[in-house]
Amino acid sequence: MGRDCYLVREEHVPTKAAFPVVDAHNHLWAAWEKVDDVVRVMDEVGVVAYCDLTSNVTVKWGEGGYVLSAGDIAQFREKCANRFPGRFYGFTAATFARPYDEPLFSDARAFVEETIRILRDHVHRGARGLKILKELGLRYRDAGGELIFADDERLAPIWEEAGRLGIPVLIHQSDPYGFFQPVTPDNEHYQTLKRYSDWAFEDPSYPRKMELLRRRDNLLRNHPGTTFMLPHVANFAENLGYVSRLLDDHPNATIDFSARLDELGRQPYSAREFLIRYQDRVTFGTDMPPSVDVYRCHFRFLETFDEYFVPPDYDGSFGHFRWRIHGLGLPAEVLRKVYYANVLKLVPGLEEELGDRIEAQMAGGVLS
Repeated sequence: MGRDCYLVREEHVPTKAAFPVVDAHNHLWAAWEKVDDVVRVMDEVGVVAYCDLTSNVTVKWGEGGYVLSAGDIAQFREKCANRFPGRFYGFTAATFARPYDEPLFSDARAFVEETIRILRDHVHRGARGLKILKELGLRYRDAGGELIFADDERLAPIWEEAGRLGIPVLIHQSDPYGFFQPVTPDNEHYQTLKRYSDWAFEDPSYPRKMELLRRRDNLLRNHPGTTFMLPHVANFAENLGYVSRLLDDHPNATIDFSARLDELGRQPYSAREFLIRYQDRVTFGTDMPPSVDVYRCHFRFLETFDEYFVPPDYDGSFGHFRWRIHGLGLPAEVLRKVYYANVLKLVPGLEEELGDRIEAQMAGGVLS
């Protein structure tokens, strides 16, 4: 992948997005003391608001992948949401961010009661949704050593409570197909898995990819009154036919394409058709440490027909890539929905909070 490219082509990199942008899938990456820098990046590229999905958890990059540690939703409110009104909103992970080398619970009923209590409290304090990390189904076990899957009936009251509260559940289940395959040079994610070894799930102690997706799809079916946001193109961007059937079968599901520019960008005809067809059910997100270059690459991918350019890696860097991608040149109305309109409808209270700012940004002519 390090070969020189001798293709001569024009480049059209948007300075700002065609419409105001809500980054609906991201984290603050333990950058509490650098929030001013995040806001500067947002202002430079036209990102009106930024969602910290783990506002009660600290997420940062470590040697084998990302590292989770206890956080405080009050700190998020104090250092982000209150300091920069209307620029940051958060989801809560509630009780679903505990060390995975310990049982998630020994008493399921007590765990569910605690989760619901914390969820209600965090929603009262401003949380806009519930975030479920991929450890559920993949690593979390009960006191008996059994894996706890997303469709475990013991957890059902939590999903029902989210529906009653009117908040979406953003649930990460599974990962790219190659993460579950042998880590050999012919695996297209070989370099990534050598670099971030915590993402390698070849070991048979982990469930298989399709088992995780089957369980997640059961969850959608079992709780039709709850809205589920499925990140990373429902974690099967390699199979858009599957994702299309999933969306057709489950009207309570939406997707984002965070951290999947590479997967969509190598199938630009199919991806363009897919995003146009499901334009009302897609939200924008990056899931990467924010930078001007990361955002502009996303805008270039969505807005232009540029060919054969380098996407950011999962950690937001441009030093390593699996393949080059091609722009989709989406119609303006699709861009408007994806950039901000869909998420305003999806996340409670967001339209009231951001509507005036978005209108002012549009009217001010600050967008290129």
